[in-house]
Amino acid sequence: MSDSLTDATAKCTHLALTVLDTLRPWVECNSYSRDVAAVNAMGDLLAADFDIPGLSLARHQGNGVGDHLVFTSDAWQGADPADRIVLIGHHDTVFPPGSFEVWNLDGDRLQGPGVLDMKGGLVTILLAFKTLASLDILQTLPVAFVCVGDEEIGSKDSSALLCEVAAGAGGALVFEAGRAADKIITMRKGTGALHVSVEGLAAHAGNHHKEGRNAILALSKFIIEVQALTDYDKGVTVNVGLISGGEARNTVPHHAECDIDFRLIHKEDGEELVRAVHALAERFGKETSTSFSVSGGVSRPPLERSEASAGLAARYADAAKLSGLGFEEAGLIGGGSDANNVSAIGVPAIDGMGPRGSGFHTYNEHIEVSSLALRAEALVRFLLSWGTPL
Repeated sequence: MSDSLTDATAKCTHLALTVLDTLRPWVECNSYSRDVAAVNAMGDLLAADFDIPGLSLARHQGNGVGDHLVFTSDAWQGADPADRIVLIGHHDTVFPPGSFEVWNLDGDRLQGPGVLDMKGGLVTILLAFKTLASLDILQTLPVAFVCVGDEEIGSKDSSALLCEVAAGAGGALVFEAGRAADKIITMRKGTGALHVSVEGLAAHAGNHHKEGRNAILALSKFIIEVQALTDYDKGVTVNVGLISGGEARNTVPHHAECDIDFRLIHKEDGEELVRAVHALAERFGKETSTSFSVSGGVSRPPLERSEASAGLAARYADAAKLSGLGFEEAGLIGGGSDANNVSAIGVPAIDGMGPRGSGFHTYNEHIEVSSLALRAEALVRFLLSWGTPL
């Protein structure tokens, strides 16, 4: 393997010299999640650029969202599931058309929409795949690359497909933005969302105040107790971020609603929280003679560190260290990703394999260009070593 590794790293370094020629059209292709045509235009670019010998593409039409792309190597189908490795990305971004559309290269700093989250991660995979294909190795590796079109809006449409592809795999690497010091993500909080609506009884605030049932008042009492479900020791946070209701100042409001965001570290805590919110809704409905309705639940389960995922992180860390990258594990990360989804079906998953940078989801989003080659080399080393010692 040493000769293959030497050839691969040299080839990777050579290919990295032209990687910006590929990345620029991707960054300049706005792929805002809510614009299906725009996400699919980005998917077209990926389909063309990942047209690599030894790799096949299955394109799955999104339901109200952009299409999802599944690339598999020739060796994928015949491999034992436990021998398979899945690489995961997304090609939708958060910026609406016209809001942030720049390509600003200044030395090693490249600024642009989605360049960190996560088109830089996608080009890392491309660079690694082209390196392996050039040496007639890619087709021999049991690897799949799943790139979804709705990650930034929760992966609701793509999660079933992703889990179907990844089921039983020996590991999954997710190419979200690299963290400070190249730390490997093994833990992420789970996320959840609840919508609560209240129906009361409208009445004239001057003449028939007593007959009314104030939905805003009922919801306000409920919110105070819901916020109190936050438990920092458990890592559970609850935030009522939106509230609305009423029609006029002099009318007892018959309707009110709110939206709740919650985060969790352990799956059972999310389930317990949802039950508690439903119980509070039932209680305050009775106490205020109103009707509460609760919908939603856990959106993404937590990415929980396991013995298997720690082992996967250690394997990647060996490759990262040899490529000149940092190799320690990160602490708990607040935002969810598709690593959470595959982890929930028992697939060891690690995250943060994208390039160095910062400012994702802001107009200051940027990467360190030099880290693209380092990340690609680490991925090449990791894939070459999959199933064998480094």
